[in-house]
Parts: sequence; structure tokens; C-alpha cells
Amino acid sequence: MPIASGGQRRPNASIWACIAAGLVGYVALPWYAIQDTAWYEALPQVFGQAEGADGVMQALQQGRSWLFVGLFGLALCVLGGLLRPGRAQGRWLLAGGAIGAIGLALSGFTIGARGWSFAWLNSAFGELAGNQFGIGAGGFVALAALILLAAFGLARLGFFKGDLFVSAAVIGCGVLMALFIAYPVSKALAGAFLNEDGHASLNAFWARIGTDRVWGLECLGGGVRCGVAWNTLALALITATGTTFLGTLMALMAERGGKRWQGPLKVLALLPIITPPFVVGLGLILLFGRAGVVNQLLESSFGIEPTRWFYGMPGILVAQLFAFTPIAFMIMRGVVQGVAPSLEEAAQMLRASRWRTFVTITLPLLKPGLANAFLVGFIESIADFGNPVVVGGQFNVLSTDIFFAIVGAQYDQGRAASLAWVLTIFALGVFALQRWVLGKQNYTTVSGKGDAGIAMPLPNGVRRTIYCIALPWVAFTVVVYLFAFAGGFVRTWGRDYTFTLDHFHNAFALEWGKFGLVWAGTAWNSLITTVKLAAISAPITAGLGLLIAWLLARNEFKGQGAFEFAALLAFAIPGTVLGVSYILAFNVPPLELTGTGLIIVLCFMFRNLPVGVRAGTAAFKQLDRSLDEASLMLRASTSQTLFKVVLPLLKPALVAALIYSFVRAMTTVSAVIFLVTAENELATTYIIGRVGNGDYGLALAYCTVLMILMSLAIAGVQFVVGERKLGRRKAAGPALVVPAH
Repeated sequence: MPIASGGQRRPNASIWACIAAGLVGYVALPWYAIQDTAWYEALPQVFGQAEGADGVMQALQQGRSWLFVGLFGLALCVLGGLLRPGRAQGRWLLAGGAIGAIGLALSGFTIGARGWSFAWLNSAFGELAGNQFGIGAGGFVALAALILLAAFGLARLGFFKGDLFVSAAVIGCGVLMALFIAYPVSKALAGAFLNEDGHASLNAFWARIGTDRVWGLECLGGGVRCGVAWNTLALALITATGTTFLGTLMALMAERGGKRWQGPLKVLALLPIITPPFVVGLGLILLFGRAGVVNQLLESSFGIEPTRWFYGMPGILVAQLFAFTPIAFMIMRGVVQGVAPSLEEAAQMLRASRWRTFVTITLPLLKPGLANAFLVGFIESIADFGNPVVVGGQFNVLSTDIFFAIVGAQYDQGRAASLAWVLTIFALGVFALQRWVLGKQNYTTVSGKGDAGIAMPLPNGVRRTIYCIALPWVAFTVVVYLFAFAGGFVRTWGRDYTFTLDHFHNAFALEWGKFGLVWAGTAWNSLITTVKLAAISAPITAGLGLLIAWLLARNEFKGQGAFEFAALLAFAIPGTVLGVSYILAFNVPPLELTGTGLIIVLCFMFRNLPVGVRAGTAAFKQLDRSLDEASLMLRASTSQTLFKVVLPLLKPALVAALIYSFVRAMTTVSAVIFLVTAENELATTYIIGRVGNGDYGLALAYCTVLMILMSLAIAGVQFVVGERKLGRRKAAGPALVVPAH
């Protein structure tokens, strides 16, 4: 018999807690958000008739009677809470929660600041006398409580095996993804099916994507010129393959190649991911551009005239390999750590050589990680905007075409939305392929039984291959960064190479003034804002990603495939489109977020969510279900099992999600460039402004500070979270290997 997360002693405790929270939202918190005023600053107005009044006062004294529907739903839930757990209670809770939540949501989307939000409602019901603004703290708490009560009702009716925690997690995560991924993206993509007059038209959609520029293939004397869709698909496939291969080599080298490589390799492999994208592009241009070191060397040594050969697909490919390999490395490192040494030892005891053991045991157990790393690399590539803009030259891809369709003189939102549909279809296809490859096979390597085995050293041939490929790549990483960041310590790159620290002083000067310490540098405001918003979003993103991964790996429910794809959808949409989607969706009631720091935090969260989901999914496939079952049989609740048994075994996935979420929030450009304001300027937008003004020295100095700051943050996360302890012995000397006969 499954044990509900609320326990057996007080089976209705969670229900009454949600009812109490809903009532607090209605009577003790401001229902609507007040512009330029925090919710706690509006608390003195809660029981008055001002804008900050609570939900009850808004309904009774300000004519907003539609708010009574939530109170009616809570009343039904109170009646349900008085019953014993069972199907009868479930019907009351589901009815009350659904009526209240759906009623409030419908009123929020149909009634705005000027009455009805849609013209057809004006025609059908006449002009509405009342109006409403964006939802505030009270409305959010009440709506969240009603959604959870409806989820509890589903559990009491037998769904989700009767588990309140699982039901609440699935419904809650589903609502969040629908509201902050599906809704804004669908609102933006709907423009693909509107003609110039604003009327629905399938012909308009086909006219925008069925062109030679998108799908054309033209044979030229020097090769084949492809449409932007084929360019994007080919680039993404090559990038995903390359990043998965390199990331796997680095993970094997870090975990099985000897301790001397672990520290330096982990640091160098993470360098590209903690760097703003345009820094990598600049370093590559300084090396391979027309006036770069390589071209100058070829000209002076062999008389080869400098060309722009690097700009185009070669440049984008190198830049994407450089930027996305660390993501594959972080995913694969956790998977390599999870391979049970006892399985490898068993194969060697049966007289298998190290090479045969590696091919038949180790590599097949890496299959979930390889598939997940490939999927993330593919989606990252098709959604990448910064690298194609910097080094793309005349090589066009879908993300840049979408960007110029939005910000160009034509401002063709319909064409941008149509091209975004193509990206979504590509992502859906690879997602389906990954599901088919993994299928229903079992890859469990961490079980409830002890495993004191010693990890098998890499076969000599594999080790030499890894060293021949990974070490030059690491050296290449060092060279690019040396060139890129040298610009922050010279007066003017290309003209005056005199050493100076003036750029750092201008950006981050500290002075002692009349009233104390003065943050005199011009970059302090953007840096503090960026760190604050990234620090808020990172743990929430990591926690939500691992929770979704747990729901997908340990639970079965209807719509699970759609649930997983919704979690990955944000990566399939270019950051520019996601930013524009947020502006279109969240600048009017019921969610007026444009211009606030919260909209940037939400964009960070749901943009970076897929990596946490994929890293967690790969790790969960290695954990035996018997661990969960043993905990539940000892009468632990589902939530206790998740936090006390499963989570400690997911430390590599947790570290990967935390690090990636934080550094991507610190370095993202395209997703937030339309969301920043003067009050919420971010580090990357500040740097782009400096680059636009030609102040490369200050921009690169700022990037150096960002790298140091994020390196310290990564070390802090590693120290706080720690390593996963699997109870395995350490090798005291060379491992005994039984050769194959």
C-alpha cells in the first residue's frame, strides 16, 4: 500500500495547510501588484480601499465580484478537508481547487486594465465597468493553494498511486511550465499563422517557410549552397557529435586517467562555459581572423594571402565546440562516476581484457549519458545566437535569421515565428530519436548493495587516444584565453600594447568619500544586479530540474512524454525569441512583469531548466529503484525518501545543474537583451554596450572579473555540495589485470 507524503498520523495536514495559505492570500496580502512598490510595502493598505487591498476588500468594495470564485473554491475544499481520506474527499478537493483556480485564471486572462481583454467579449457582453491589474502576492498565494488542493484531490481519487507529494509535484511543475514556457512561446509562435492583416492564414505560414532561402539547395562551382534550415541542421548534428565525443573523453580522462589530470582538467574544461560568448569569439578571431596570428604566420612563412576562411561554418563549428563541450563534460562526468566497478571486475575475472571490458561493459553503461549529452548539444547548437553573429560571416542559420527578422527594419514577427517553428520541429525530432535509442533498457549501476570495487584503469590504447585528443584541446583552450584576455591589460589592442590596469580601475574603482566607501566604478551596478539575480535563479533552477527528472525517472503518469518535452522546449527556442515572447506575454494582466527583476529571474530559470532535467535523468537511470522502495517500506514519506536517500546520490547532477544555471545566468545575452532596464542592467548588456562603443579594453577587463567571480562560485558550490560517496575502495597500487587468452 503506498504511503502518502503527508504520513499516516495526520493525513489531512497538507490539505489544511493549503487551505490556510489560500485564506491568508485572500485576507492578509495585497491582491494586485502595485507598480514600483514591493508587496510588503503595500501591507498597510491591505484592509483599506486603495490599490493594495486584499482580495476580499477588492471583491466587496471595489466591484471586482469575479474574485469570489476563488473563495467559493476554498469553501468547497474546507468541506472536503472535514472528510476522511478517500474518493469522496478527492471529489470535493478536485471540484473546489479546479473551480477556484480555473475561475481566477479565466478572469485574469479575459479582464485587463481597460475592461475586457478581447474585442469579441465586448461585442458579446457589452463594455465591462470594472477592470483589474497584474496579480500580486495575495493572488499568487491563493491561486497556488487552489492548484495544490486540486492536485491533492486527484491523488485522493487514485491518480499518482494516491501520493499527495507526487501529484502536487506533477501538477505544480506542469502549471509552471505551461505558464512560463508554453504560454509565452505559443503566443509568439501564433504569429506564424497570421497574415499582414492579422487574420489566421495557413497560406501565410507556408509562404514564409517554403522558400529557397529556408530549404533551397544550389550547386555552385565551389560546392553546395544550402538554405538556412539545412545549414542549421547540419551544424547542429556535427556540433552535437563533436561535443559528446570530446566531453566523454574529458570525463574519462578526469575520472579514470589519473589524479594528476583531474584538477587542471576540470578547471580548464569549465573555462568556456563561465565566459561571455563574445569573448571566445574575439579570441578565435584574434587567432584565425583575417588579421589573426595564424593568417599572419602563413603569410610571412609561405606567402599565403590572408583570407576570411575562418568566417562561416568553420568558425561557428569551432566556437560551438568550444562553448558546448563543457556541458557534455559535466553530464558525462556524473555518468562515468556512476559506473559500478564491480561489473568491470566481474568481466575481468571472467578473463576479459581491459579493452573488451571497456567496449562491452563500460561504454554500454554510458549510453544514457551519451544520448542526453547529444540531445543537449544539438538543442544548444540550433538555439545558439552569439557565435553565428560573431563569426558566421555569410553562413546563415535560423537563429540569426529570426533575430534580424525581429530587430531589422522590416520587423516581420510572422517570419520570425515561422522560422522558430522549424527549430521546434528539429528539436522534437531529435528528442523522439533519443527516446527510441534508449527505449526501455535498464542502465542501473548504483544499487542498494555495497560496491567496494576499484574502477578499472583505461585500456592503454584508449588512454593514449584520449591524451592525443583531449590534451591538445586543453592546450587550445589556454591559447584562446591568453589571447582574448590580454586585451584587458593593454591600452589599445592593435595599436598600443603598453601594460595598464586603467580598464579595471574605471570599471571597479572603490573610493573613500565623505560618507564612507563609494562604489565609483561604472560597472558595479550591473555586476551586483547580475550576481543577485543569478544567485536567486540558480538554486531554484537546479531544484526544479532535478524534481522534474525524478518525476520522469521514478513515476509513470499519462502525458509523461509531453511533460518531458515541455521541460526541454525552452532550449529549442532561440533566446531572442524567448525574450520577445516574455515581453508579449507578461506586459499585460494577469502577469505584469516587464521592467522588473522577476521577469529576468524567470527567463533565467526556464531557459536553463533543460540541463538540470537531462543531468538528473541520466543520473536517475543509474540508481536502483530498490533504494526508493526500501525507504518507503520503512514508512518514510515520498518527500523524505527524495531528500534523504536519493538526493545525496545525485550530487554530481546537482553540482552540474547549480553550476550551469549560475554561470549561464551570469553570461547569457540573447534571452535577456530585450528584458533589461536601466534599473536592472546586466553584466553582459553592459559589456555589449562597451564593445559597441569600441571600448574593448574595459569590456575584456570586465570579462576577466566575471571569470574570477564565477570560478570562486563554482569552487564554493563544489565545497558546499561535496562529492557523491559510493563506498568504493581506492586503488593502492596498479590494478591486477587478467589478460585474455
